Amino acid sequence: MFKRILATLDGSPLSEQVLPYASGIARKLGADLSLLRVVVDPADQEGAREYVETLAARVNAHPMCIVADGDIAAAIRAETDRVPDTLIAICSHGRSGAAEAILGSVALRVLRTGNSPMLVYRPGSKAPAAGVDASKIETIVLPLDGGATSESMMPHAAGLALALGAQLMVVSVVESSRRVHSSIPAGDVMESSYVHGRAQDLTERYGVRTGWEVLHGDPKEAIPAFVRMQPNAVLAMTTQGRGAIETVLVGSVTAACLRESGVPVFTRHP
Repeated sequence: MFKRILATLDGSPLSEQVLPYASGIARKLGADLSLLRVVVDPADQEGAREYVETLAARVNAHPMCIVADGDIAAAIRAETDRVPDTLIAICSHGRSGAAEAILGSVALRVLRTGNSPMLVYRPGSKAPAAGVDASKIETIVLPLDGGATSESMMPHAAGLALALGAQLMVVSVVESSRRVHSSIPAGDVMESSYVHGRAQDLTERYGVRTGWEVLHGDPKEAIPAFVRMQPNAVLAMTTQGRGAIETVLVGSVTAACLRESGVPVFTRHP
């Protein structure tokens, strides 16, 4: 699926928190693991190279240090495009520390300038549930809302789950004032029919193990609560949707998921 996992770092301990996920996925897929440090001042290159080489030796990765022409995001995207089938693994923020934005400016620009999936992790978030092993991924949680945008993540989530030997959990959220889709009548029976049908489609089409669940309440609370109950989970969703999950990735739903559940998001810009 992916031939290389490219973990991008800014030299801070916060940015390094994505490494257990990046290295775990690389080992499971048999993919190369590269650590990328991008600087804008050539004077910083020597120190940055020493940093990334030291860190790469610890995790058996290939070290890379690039001097960008003022645009770090463009440099990351160019390196990603240089090697086909590369998955970017990046933290939502690093040196800025407790930034409230769910995606820092660099991560957001990288995401918006390409349509290939990437793995985003919010460092310093609430500690994962007891027993979580960041080097293993056992469950991919895929929220769907009945729209084509959210469903465009289905093949990517299925591919990752199949490659990792993980279960794909398809979920939908029922809010009192909303429906999954305008063509689907309200009520748990129809909601269950929709999400169960998508899970069956994924199993038949990709051969992936699936499960499904209809959640109730505010998506900002229901999705994080569900994710925290799943063993070693990753959340898979596009940067925008409709219905119960209509907020964009930088909005409240995914912000709550990363803040409260402490899991990474496997995402792409549709």
